[in-house]
Amino acid sequence: MHRVAVIDYGMGNLRSVSKALEAVTDNQSQILVTADAEKIRSADHIIFPGVGAIRDCMTELKRLGLDRVIGDVVKHKPFLGICLGMQSLLTRSQENGGSAGLDIIDGEVVYFDSAIQQHLKVPHMGWNEVEQRYPHPLWRNIPQNSRFYFVHSFYVKPGNDDSIAGHSHYPLPFAAALAKENVFAVQFHPEKSQHAGLQLLKNFINWDGQS
Repeated sequence: MHRVAVIDYGMGNLRSVSKALEAVTDNQSQILVTADAEKIRSADHIIFPGVGAIRDCMTELKRLGLDRVIGDVVKHKPFLGICLGMQSLLTRSQENGGSAGLDIIDGEVVYFDSAIQQHLKVPHMGWNEVEQRYPHPLWRNIPQNSRFYFVHSFYVKPGNDDSIAGHSHYPLPFAAALAKENVFAVQFHPEKSQHAGLQLLKNFINWDGQS
């Protein structure tokens, strides 16, 4: 049976993610919410969700040895980062006075200063359109400018704009999705994004990691 590992490091909407996955797999996949290194390594697909502060995230990943596990599986298996799980893939973050990330995707995570200057609320919370920059297997059957649900105070700025698979605006454009080989990462929460989010999760389950 196809196995999907949802990485459990104590910070993430794990129940929401697992329930959303169960809704799109038609009992053809086994959903494992786990911190067990061997179960993660042996899974066919890996999902890295997260909410909260990046320093706490990195501390827990290192304490559990999951930073090394992620560094291994991200090289060759379909991998999906969600929200903080996306931000943690970057090189560094401005959050908590500056924190190192996993450095899997070159770039940094920055605060929404431009939103504050425009008198917008931070965190950015709610539904927002995502513009798909180019076709990707995870965008399959998702209309252009579909709306997804966001909750975040920081956003990612990759070192290479070619890795940006989708944009959103608040008020200026920011990267809502990144793609690099077998890795796809989103700032929004697909598990809370109704039809479009469930379609993205279904696309991920069926993805072989190729563009």
